Amino acid sequence: MTIFGIDPGSDRTGYGCVETNGSRLRLVLSGAIVSASLGSFPEKLLKIHTALALLLKDCRPDCVAIENVFHGVNARSALKLGHARGVAVLAAVEAGLPVFEYTPAEIKRAVVGNGRAEKHQVQQMVKLLLELAKLPLPYDAADALAVAICHCHSMLPAGAAAAMTKSATSWRHFRPSR
Repeated sequence: MTIFGIDPGSDRTGYGCVETNGSRLRLVLSGAIVSASLGSFPEKLLKIHTALALLLKDCRPDCVAIENVFHGVNARSALKLGHARGVAVLAAVEAGLPVFEYTPAEIKRAVVGNGRAEKHQVQQMVKLLLELAKLPLPYDAADALAVAICHCHSMLPAGAAAAMTKSATSWRHFRPSR
């Protein structure tokens, strides 16, 4: 199964695609769609939609997992995030793919084991789970991969997700290099 994860944002939208056979995860691709800061908001939305449509066509995933909008401190920022998320969902639906939504806490719980994990903890666990040589960059790409991994874990029978992550060491043992 191939899952395409999306971490929506109006300035930077992260994407990540993973494959799983039920016991192992493999990175297909990841990155971020960066919109020009001087571009108009509609132009940014068009860029996100166009880029995601091309990526979905190239990857041909079985489904799309996307981070759900949660409450925002700033109403204007939450509204912009909602628009970016909307064009991402539109690209997936146009591609004929089912869309699954997860809250930030669900994603962090599935990947790190703690719904209040910090970004570097998510990034480190994504690296371990996908057996990557380096941390996935930028954070938006790591977050999108975490969304895809969350969906992988939600599709597995009870206990299988724990077996899949058994080889990865806990984020608690992670010590950032100084």
